[in-house]
This record gives sequence, structure tokens and C-alpha cells, in this order.
Amino acid sequence: MKMLWIFAFLLLVPASSMASENWSLTDTNGKMVRLSDYKGKWVLVNFWATWCPPCLAEIPHLNAMKRKNIVVIGIAVSYSGASEVLDFMKDKKITYPVVLGNEDVAAKFGGIDSLPTTFLYSPDGMLVGQHEGQLTQDDISKLTASMK
Repeated sequence: MKMLWIFAFLLLVPASSMASENWSLTDTNGKMVRLSDYKGKWVLVNFWATWCPPCLAEIPHLNAMKRKNIVVIGIAVSYSGASEVLDFMKDKKITYPVVLGNEDVAAKFGGIDSLPTTFLYSPDGMLVGQHEGQLTQDDISKLTASMK
């Protein structure tokens, strides 16, 4: 039932994308973030922009997911410079690691067509879903309940 709900919640990704990923990115603190470092944990990767209202609405909910032992990694895109993202993170009190994204980073995830876009990886490192658009509090509550 747990996996069925996750698949219903997130759009299914093509079978060719289901293979284990092992991307590595550098966050705004200069720390390397690798999917393989989180083996045994659910990992949610969220692409966002400072000017995107649905992205902003997700931030408190994503912060709360971190407290529920779900790894959240934000990827900022479409920004004028690192200082814009760093100031925004401080202002919005983002508690999860954030990567400064670009076209190369987006390509590691198969490209991004809209914001926000969220990818979900299972504890064994498999990409199990992708969601374009805002995740609501209800969506996130159902998702986190299904992961227990």
C-alpha cells in the first residue's frame, strides 16, 4: 500500500529512469551532497526559484519534512548570483541543504520543465517518482505517513 500511494502521489517516471542514481552536487556551504550518502533514507530533491510563488509556499513544509527524518535537498535555479540565493535562504529560514543549480545540474535529473519540480528517491537509491508543481501540506502529510 505504501508504494502504491507514492506512485499515485508522484507521476511515474519512465522505467529507464528507475535505475539507481548516484549523482553528486555541491551545496551552498561547499559540502558534497551525494545520493549514495543517504542509503537507507528517503531523499526528496526539490528544484525551486526565489521568484516562484508555489516554490515559496513549499518551504515551510519541506523544512518540516527534514524534522521527520526525510532528507530534503533544494536546488535553486534561475537566480542572478549566489548571494541572492544565500540571502533568500536566510530570510526564509531554509533548514535543508541547497545546491546552486544550473543547466548541468538539471540535466543530471533529466531536465526541468517547470518549477517547482520534485524527485523522490527510495531508501535503496531508486528514483520512484517525479512531481511538477507545488506540493501541498496534504500531499506531504500523506507522503510522510506512507513512508513509515
